[in-house]
Amino acid sequence: MPSERQVSERALVFLIGAVQFVNILDFVMVMPLGPDFAKGLGIAASHIGTIGGAYTAAASVAGVVGGYFLDRFDRRKALAVAMLGLVVATAAGGLATGFATLLLARVAAGLFGGPATSLSLSIIADLVPVERRGRALGAVMGAFSVASIIGVPLALRMASWGGWQLPFFLVAGMGLLVVAGAIFFLPPVRGHLTPERQAVKPVGVLELLGRRDVQLSYLMTAVVMMAGFLIIPNISAYVQQTLGYPRDSLELAYFVGGLVSFFTLRVAGPLVDRYGAFRVGTVGSVLTLLSTYVGFVAYPKWLPVPVLFMAFMLAMGTRNVAYNTLASRVPENPVRARFMSLQSAIQHMAAAVGAFLSVQLLTDLPDGTLGGMARVAGVSMLLTALLPPMLRVVEGQVRSKERARALAVAPSKGLAVPLAPEAHPQR
Repeated sequence: MPSERQVSERALVFLIGAVQFVNILDFVMVMPLGPDFAKGLGIAASHIGTIGGAYTAAASVAGVVGGYFLDRFDRRKALAVAMLGLVVATAAGGLATGFATLLLARVAAGLFGGPATSLSLSIIADLVPVERRGRALGAVMGAFSVASIIGVPLALRMASWGGWQLPFFLVAGMGLLVVAGAIFFLPPVRGHLTPERQAVKPVGVLELLGRRDVQLSYLMTAVVMMAGFLIIPNISAYVQQTLGYPRDSLELAYFVGGLVSFFTLRVAGPLVDRYGAFRVGTVGSVLTLLSTYVGFVAYPKWLPVPVLFMAFMLAMGTRNVAYNTLASRVPENPVRARFMSLQSAIQHMAAAVGAFLSVQLLTDLPDGTLGGMARVAGVSMLLTALLPPMLRVVEGQVRSKERARALAVAPSKGLAVPLAPEAHPQR
């Protein structure tokens, strides 16, 4: 098996990006395909949200459970197991015969997909030095953009050609290739399992949750995810029912929005490395506020819908790279997978809460339009406005902690204490 030195940083980012692409596509393609599998399986349209929510709820539970044991294993092997489970669950979704079997398949997908996400980010944080971590995370997060640019439009097209089951089988096939790549090309990731670190008393989940920096980081994560998923699940219905955007052109909107997001993530990562998460995240939050207001509160009739997608994806991409990079600096190496697993649980739970809250705020009006979108956007904007102060506080705590660690390398009585790679202060 390859060692850490035999795998370049670029190859590492590509492999983890491939993992994230399959994982994200497995999640994001389901809602656009909802009308197709609902018709094919005789499922009521009102139950499509339940199918989508089943994944996030299961992923949240898996994140909590995984927080108790994921740090006990080689991260590469654990990632391969999680991805293999996701592959089987996704294929099972394509074999579903009704609401119950599809729901069960999506629950299984969430149980494996949640840990796969946290393990992927843990591997990047373990192997990429902190001064380049923003760039690496930006590239890995680009998988979301690629899924939007290529994955969702392709899934919609494949469903029209070969039935709603075909996208599930194609994603499962890609997942098998990723599993092989994780096994044969990723290096073993056992830095958190060295005798020196194992000799240290492990930090329990409750002890980890008792830390102020961890609490604020998780609160920041919940705010970002709730703000986003108040809007995201309803964009397709809003632009079609309220703005009159044709279904046949929806693929174009996803394509251009994903394209902008891809380039945004590539640029935002290095900017976070250079200027810090607070500054970049504040810019992203302001852009998110503007795009949300213009797009969902006071939409001008002259504005093309694809431009709305582009502006919204640019804003969210900038904001999300900043908060993800900052969150990756909060945990130490021995507890990183545990921290990321719990963060994944919070992400998915907050996403589910945001989506369910939007359902309570929205109504189907007699003329066929979607009512209450301005209320949904208002709540989302309120949450978004809370992010910059949180970024400021968390970044200050992280930098203070990193400065304290940096002092440990200064000679003290003729001795020097070595630092782990992630402990060096950000440049």
